Amino acid sequence: MQTPAAVIFDCDGVLVDSEILAIEVEIAILAEYGLVYEPAEYGRRFLGLNDAAFREALAQDSLHRTGRALPDDFLHRAHTQRWDACQDRLFEVTGCAAAVAALILPKAVASSSGAGFLREKLRLTGLLEAFDPHIYSADLVERAKPHPDVFLHAARALGVDAPRCLAIEDSVNGVTSARAAGMVVWGFGGGGHMDGPSADRLLAAGAELMVSDWDEAAVLFSAFS
Repeated sequence: MQTPAAVIFDCDGVLVDSEILAIEVEIAILAEYGLVYEPAEYGRRFLGLNDAAFREALAQDSLHRTGRALPDDFLHRAHTQRWDACQDRLFEVTGCAAAVAALILPKAVASSSGAGFLREKLRLTGLLEAFDPHIYSADLVERAKPHPDVFLHAARALGVDAPRCLAIEDSVNGVTSARAAGMVVWGFGGGGHMDGPSADRLLAAGAELMVSDWDEAAVLFSAFS
């Protein structure tokens, strides 16, 4: 590929190993409501969505599967328990800090997470200063992933045309979002929630290649210098 002018990173499951914690917490809560999901199915359908889209999809599932509305307290419970899990068990995806530090290009984060939680996850894992102030949440745009808005917002903030940006994503919704923004996308397979079929889905969604971990990414980044 042509050398990009900037790199824009998803956060959850790419920079910080939070997706595996979120899946664990949310599946357990939903099972109490009679909504049972296999982790692979859950990740395929819901990773990369913001809270509003996520809740709406679950609400439809609840009516279809159980005939009942999704309890009003679901997002509050999920947020509280995800936060507790992150406080105790959140780490950077192995090798992330070193790879990001070696990247000489302008960089940003473009995430579906709420703004406050996004910054806190980066702070907990020691990554906040590597990206600050270029940390952008779906809270800042009209439409969240899989729409392109948050990636376009990040590119504008960096002063780089979107087609000259490389995006790194771990979800189909994220790949779809970055591709809709006109960016080249690498799928990232280093998060604890990823498996072989996940990689295949990212390629099918339009990722140019799959990067297995941050050591491999660092080698690829070195070609940009």
